[in-house]
Amino acid sequence: MPAEHYSEQLIRNSGFADARFPTGYDAHRPSPPQALLDLLCLEAQVERPGLVVDFGSGTGLSTRAWADRAGDVVGIEPSEQMRLRAEDATESSNVRYVQAFADETGLPGAQADIVTCSQSFHWMEPDPTLAEVARILRPGGVFAAYDYDWPPVVHWEVEDAFEELMVRVGDSRTDRLGYVSIAEKEGHLERMRASGLFRFTREALVHSRESGGAERIVGMAFSLGPLNVLLEGGMTEEELGLAQLREVAAKALGDREVGWFMCYRARLGVK
Repeated sequence: MPAEHYSEQLIRNSGFADARFPTGYDAHRPSPPQALLDLLCLEAQVERPGLVVDFGSGTGLSTRAWADRAGDVVGIEPSEQMRLRAEDATESSNVRYVQAFADETGLPGAQADIVTCSQSFHWMEPDPTLAEVARILRPGGVFAAYDYDWPPVVHWEVEDAFEELMVRVGDSRTDRLGYVSIAEKEGHLERMRASGLFRFTREALVHSRESGGAERIVGMAFSLGPLNVLLEGGMTEEELGLAQLREVAAKALGDREVGWFMCYRARLGVK
């Protein structure tokens, strides 16, 4: 029997394989802002990329954002349930999805102008993934591992409750699920530099404007896959801080839909 792929254990503990999970994820998570796409095209020195490849494409939010900006777009996603949702939600004929791990895409070499990991590089084994990035990028092409900061900037009390929930989920995930990642987000840029695969690396910051109310805030919490796994495993909403987040969001936002900011950190590498 072949050895288990590094990402399989993480996916198993993420809740991503649950058939109910992708719909809520797709409804509540943000799409990347156009400013970020502009930035990547500028760094790649291409007005309209011929090929963009999105590793860990999930439900396609970060993949179909390129539909009108690139010639061809390919999303790479190992979770069947997430890939199926992405295909259902994508209408553009120039966007397709491949069920594969990011270090074994099967794509031809030196063809991609831009390769992205949106909120996903920490699910991957860094060294073989970066090697695959370098293989499929053309010379001068750009790799971007970008993540948005949790929670959104919306109301300080809501943010405080959301941060407390993330701490509790993180601690419980480690204690109960044995979650181990060798690619925490804070180290992405240094790993890219240490790989020796890129002639230039840097971090760039952008933001997007989103909108929503208390329901979307709670929905974003549920889009944290381990939260669902922990709830199904017997932990309560009170233990995980979800009940507090519900209460605070309802009190602070009421029935209003308000504007908020999502802040993005993009770690860039030019091949």
